[in-house]
Amino acid sequence: MSGAAPSVDVVVIGAGHNGLVCAFYLAAAGLKVKVVERRGVVGGAAVTEEFHPGFRNSVASYTVSLLSPKIIADLDLHRHGLRIVERRLANFLPLPDGNYLKAGEGVTRGEIARFSARDAERYDAYAAEIEVIADVLRDLALRPPPNLVAGSWYAALKEAWRVLATGNRLRRLSMSGQRALLDLFTKSAGDVLDSWFETDCVKALFGFDAIVGTFASPYTPNTAYVLLHHVFGEVNGKKGAWGHAIGGMGAITQAMARAARERGVEIETDAAVREVIVEKGRAAGVVLQDGRALRARAVAANVNPKLLFEHLLPEGAVPDEVMQRMGRWRCGSGTFRINVALSQLPSFACLPGRSVADHHTAGIIIAPSLAYMDRAWDDARREGWSREPVVELLIPSTLDDSLAPGGAHVASLFCQHVQPQLSGGRSWDDHRDDVADLMIATVDRHAPGFAASVVGRQVLSPLDLERTFGLVGGDIFHGALSLDQIFSARPMLGHADYRAPLRGLYMCGAGTHPGGGVSGAPGHNAARAMLADRRRWP
Repeated sequence: MSGAAPSVDVVVIGAGHNGLVCAFYLAAAGLKVKVVERRGVVGGAAVTEEFHPGFRNSVASYTVSLLSPKIIADLDLHRHGLRIVERRLANFLPLPDGNYLKAGEGVTRGEIARFSARDAERYDAYAAEIEVIADVLRDLALRPPPNLVAGSWYAALKEAWRVLATGNRLRRLSMSGQRALLDLFTKSAGDVLDSWFETDCVKALFGFDAIVGTFASPYTPNTAYVLLHHVFGEVNGKKGAWGHAIGGMGAITQAMARAARERGVEIETDAAVREVIVEKGRAAGVVLQDGRALRARAVAANVNPKLLFEHLLPEGAVPDEVMQRMGRWRCGSGTFRINVALSQLPSFACLPGRSVADHHTAGIIIAPSLAYMDRAWDDARREGWSREPVVELLIPSTLDDSLAPGGAHVASLFCQHVQPQLSGGRSWDDHRDDVADLMIATVDRHAPGFAASVVGRQVLSPLDLERTFGLVGGDIFHGALSLDQIFSARPMLGHADYRAPLRGLYMCGAGTHPGGGVSGAPGHNAARAMLADRRRWP
């Protein structure tokens, strides 16, 4: 095998959205690219599947906001079939006392005023502060973070320039903006929100974003950054908005695959990688599970860094210190996913009605206070799952009638908190259905008759998410967004520039900056790093 000529310039491991984005940019620059995907369909966790006869839904990732407008434009995704519509209302919180809180364009301030004149007065200032910091994240998302390097003065000089550019962007903030940025990068979401607002449900409205995909209390330090991570997106030019891709999340990755193939990218499914080929201290291709060797000048891995280093690299390919650090890479988002087929639209006790209304199109959040979220996390940490869980219910068929038969609906339940790996030697395979029943019953308490309207369901425990999509511990971010695992430390200091500690091997997945969510930014940034290096490839 040694010395064989490469058959392609780059092999990309994984046809999730970041792998497809990376492959597109490489091919657009004239490189010959092949993507290999373990599953029988492209898309990774952004896929649409029929889970019950006549009912289709986004299986894992389920809503759109973080997808970069630049990537949408560069790949011309709209020409390739992508259409994104906005929710008619951003969020809806049914409350246990029979009241409710709505949030959305032109609605939020008035809704808050029903609970607190003081909170309504402070809302505009809070939203403005968040928007200023979100703009910083938008700028930084599509560029590599400063990377700590050891070695030549030239490499150090390049990184010093990147530090200077980042510093200049931050210095354009006012002093109050810089202080807010420090708070949002380091403090808990609970502490930040407690300093702004006095009403439980108002704090819950904004605090939910701080625990999405994170096995933590809203009072855990650094959760304010997780909140921020979820608000720097936009839909159809509207900053901070959330929307739905017509046809489900798979419509995004199908459009990406069409764009990549148009540029000459070859995509092979049912092609699991067994090992990265390493020769003369560099990545030289991959060996598939069926024994085929695909030779390449470079390899890009769109997988969780833990899987890459612990399962796909031969022993001794990288230094022991790197392997030890990857052994400590923390994964596990406390997430439990359910897709349900519904015979009818839910009617909420606080806002009855089975005809489609604005609140049915929203993210429906069952978590009335930060204290409720804190108890849910503590309960799961001790018992395995929350007896009163946090649930976000989304009913995409209210915006997209292609997903369900006439008069029926589909819904996504994004549920928290559960232990990523059950303690006490228990297996999720033995408790999956009981916990699913609990999650559905939680919704039923606010929308009586919901459980009876479920005619089919698809249940994905953290173990199922790991087995199906490679989300270790069910981690939707490919690694926790904690201070030691973000920005220049993602996935580790010295390798935040998408270059793995093995020549010719690159990382293009959500385990790199800026992290998880269907953004495409890691794939975009990794491709730029690879194109900068290509003259040095063999």
